[in-house]
Amino acid sequence: MKATGVSSAAISNALRYQQARMQADLVKATKESQTGTVADIGLALGSRTTQAVTFQRDLDRLNGIVDSNALVTARLKSTQDSLGQIANSAQSFLSALTSGVSGDSSTSILQTAGASALQQMTGILNTSVNGEYLFAGTNTDVKPIDDFNAAGSPAKAAFDAAFTSYFGFTQTDPAAANITAAQMDNFITTQVEPQFLGSGWQANWSSATDEQITSRISLNETTQTSVSANDQGIRKLAMAAAMVSSLMTGSISEAAQNAVVSRAQALVGEAIGGITQIRAETGIAQQRVSDASDRMKTQVDLFEKHIVDLEGVDPAEAATRVADLTQHIETSFALTARLQQLSLLNYLT
Repeated sequence: MKATGVSSAAISNALRYQQARMQADLVKATKESQTGTVADIGLALGSRTTQAVTFQRDLDRLNGIVDSNALVTARLKSTQDSLGQIANSAQSFLSALTSGVSGDSSTSILQTAGASALQQMTGILNTSVNGEYLFAGTNTDVKPIDDFNAAGSPAKAAFDAAFTSYFGFTQTDPAAANITAAQMDNFITTQVEPQFLGSGWQANWSSATDEQITSRISLNETTQTSVSANDQGIRKLAMAAAMVSSLMTGSISEAAQNAVVSRAQALVGEAIGGITQIRAETGIAQQRVSDASDRMKTQVDLFEKHIVDLEGVDPAEAATRVADLTQHIETSFALTARLQQLSLLNYLT
């Protein structure tokens, strides 16, 4: 029988090959131990890989919408809070107007109340969250409402120009003392209303769009998730406040001032009703978003369970494999080191 010699070099090369294979297995085992899933989905699942990929894709879509809904919820909450502040301001303004009708408030107090209501409303409507204006419709990067009392305001200029054009003099002219209630009422109907309830609103006041933001709140459901400053209730409040702050001057006759207060009182009452309706619609949208998120979170849990069933590994078993492979590799390195120390000279001396 022919003897076959085995050299130390051949043994060393075999050990190095085994070490490389065990190191590759250690990388996979370590990854599985850390992630709790198989290192190579395609190798582990074979024909079921497509199912796993589909589950993961749907899971990512659901999580993306849930995260988006969190932002939508924050925007709706801020919108609801802002609407509440506008409603409170309108209620305070209405109380001042009611006192004015009964003769308990002076002209200057009413004028101040109108200016204050207008200023508060403008500030609230120009609120932004995360760099987006809440009441701008889809035009979220532009401030929605012009400041009526700011220098160079086109809304204020248009209002004053309409008064001068209609009566032939300004609000502070002594001739304003001769304005009748009927004349003032007609001025409000024919000149002021178009500036607020007609095309003049977006021409001089608003940069908001009528179209509101529509958000996808689930895989097959969308809803409007913003409020536009162009809503009729907001316009009516702005009209009442602008009228009172601009027309309640000492020069205008008492009869004409009473006509202004009476119209403003009716407008604010309608505005409060309109704003209450918006708040209710916003609340419904909030509930829809919350319900949709709850449903999707349930779906997320199911998808995650399915994915774990497909891709999951036993953490204890994976940790044991890591420990075993580490020990084998260390033993292999030790043997290799011993083999490298072997030399024929050791036996010849």
